[in-house]
Amino acid sequence: MAKKLAIRLVHSPNGRQPVQRKTAAALGFRKLYQTVVREDTPVIRGMVDRIRHLVEVTEVEE
Repeated sequence: MAKKLAIRLVHSPNGRQPVQRKTAAALGFRKLYQTVVREDTPVIRGMVDRIRHLVEVTEVEE
């Protein structure tokens, strides 16, 4: 089975660079402390790496 990532937004993207705010929105975040589950792909890993200071990531097996 494919691995998934549970990504939780723990710091606000407000006041950050526009590219970081857009990356958070592209991952599906709308609210602080929201958790989204995404496939573990290089594209998603790159997006998470770009905002790594705003999120917590855990691997989930489904």
